[in-house]
Amino acid sequence: MWRDHLTEIIVFTFLFLLVSVMGFVAARWRAPKDMAHLDEWGLGGRSFGGWITWFLVGGDLYTAYTFVAVPALMFGAGAAGFFAVPYTIVIYPLVFLVLVRLWSVSHRHGFVTPADFVRNRFDSPVLALLIAITGIVATMPYIALQLVGIEAVLKTMGVTGDNALARHLPIIIAFAILAAYTYQSGLRAPALIAFVKDSLIYIVILVAIVYLPYKLGGWGDIFAAADAKFDASPNPNDGILLNGNNQLQYVTLALGSALALFLYPHSITGVLASRNRDVIKRNMSALPAYSLLLGLIALLGYMAIAAGVKPLPGAKEGTVDSNTVVPLLFDQQFPDWFAGVAYAAIGIGALVPAAIMSIAAANLFTRNIYKEYLKRDASPAQEANVSKITSLVVKVGAVACIVFLDPQFSIDLQLIGGVIILQTLPAVALGLYTRWFHRTGLIVGWAVGMGLGMWMLYQVASPTRKHFGGSAFPLSEFGFDTTRTIYVGIVAVAVNLAVAALVTLALRAAKVEEGVDGTTPDDYFADEGDPRVTPGTERDADSAREPVA
Repeated sequence: MWRDHLTEIIVFTFLFLLVSVMGFVAARWRAPKDMAHLDEWGLGGRSFGGWITWFLVGGDLYTAYTFVAVPALMFGAGAAGFFAVPYTIVIYPLVFLVLVRLWSVSHRHGFVTPADFVRNRFDSPVLALLIAITGIVATMPYIALQLVGIEAVLKTMGVTGDNALARHLPIIIAFAILAAYTYQSGLRAPALIAFVKDSLIYIVILVAIVYLPYKLGGWGDIFAAADAKFDASPNPNDGILLNGNNQLQYVTLALGSALALFLYPHSITGVLASRNRDVIKRNMSALPAYSLLLGLIALLGYMAIAAGVKPLPGAKEGTVDSNTVVPLLFDQQFPDWFAGVAYAAIGIGALVPAAIMSIAAANLFTRNIYKEYLKRDASPAQEANVSKITSLVVKVGAVACIVFLDPQFSIDLQLIGGVIILQTLPAVALGLYTRWFHRTGLIVGWAVGMGLGMWMLYQVASPTRKHFGGSAFPLSEFGFDTTRTIYVGIVAVAVNLAVAALVTLALRAAKVEEGVDGTTPDDYFADEGDPRVTPGTERDADSAREPVA
């Protein structure tokens, strides 16, 4: 009952309202002369320095869902859940120079989305449209997942109802407030709130890794309890160590997730909001501090085992909601007031990424669908207004997913989203270094990779679903005599690249026209203060051109 959690609810509500006020105040923080421009509303004026960018990007990548889902996976499967730690470590060296080049060319040409870059680089509105649609589709379930984190906290505090509407009313109210201050303040709102969100998470985790092991008998007892649980598990792949069957899945999932992370539009949005190249370099060097935090968060799953936590019942009869493991651990082990602080860290941790994701999806629609196909002569003010409205629609869609769909389905959709967004790697990431690929080859490669990925995901079953039950594809489906699995995204993007290369060779042999590159080598090294390309002087994302393949 909620009355048993009154102190937690009061603390949670107070901190939630505090950051909501900050969200509205953010419109006056670093206030521009004119908010009616995507550079201001959607990218914070491209003026964020090192600290703001560090909190913003960290708050964007390490979400409320991370806070509850990674420990839940550790709780249920053991070492396999640690895949999130190496992938968030290896990603930063991989993207260190890539993101600097993306920032530079975007700064020079005024690009707001990765699809803007692709449109200009490969002279193909069709390819840019595919990149935009891919980004929007991959982002939508990610936003819905932030609600899963909030819902787990509310369920633990006893804030539930007898029907779907009553049960989800707090989430609807929370996202209505989020929608209001994001509409008013744009990217400045999550940037300001990220300071509070990340500070709370650091405080909670640092207290947890000292206080909880002390209460539970020490790390030796915690790992012994986890080992005993997995020894009794009927699944041979569960355990505190990997075995021969799940090592390939672990490696490919970690690598695939790392490659996908900064292809998501919301990740790129945080980067493009940076002031200059040095800000990005410093952040790519400092952001691994969050990976250390993530490793400590993951260990909460083992602590929950040692504490004897039993997950709350799931939406379907006979199932459990593993996402409640961490909130229940806090509820059982922390004083009520500090449990309320921990719940607020999770709840606020949903608001920051959800706001950035909705802004990123709205920017994609505005720049690469609305302006490209519906109103080519849209003014900056019209662009900003359309983006604001689209961000509201995106949030409504995310809430609808939670209200009307099984939350587990949203989780599976997010796994699918990682496979989907990986198919933009050849055009976006490799396109920053080379224009060797033919634009039609990239389109065909995208289509084949996407089709193969969807087919493989359709074949994956789970205990609760015959199809789309995860992203671990059994190699036996390819005729191999093994029980090993592999991450679908890695196979799909590898085929994507191979097809794009083969089609490129064929089209080049046939001397098919490749379009004009709208960028120059110097564009990829532009920095703060360097002159920007203006429409009409060079080919750019805003130039009105007839669509070509």
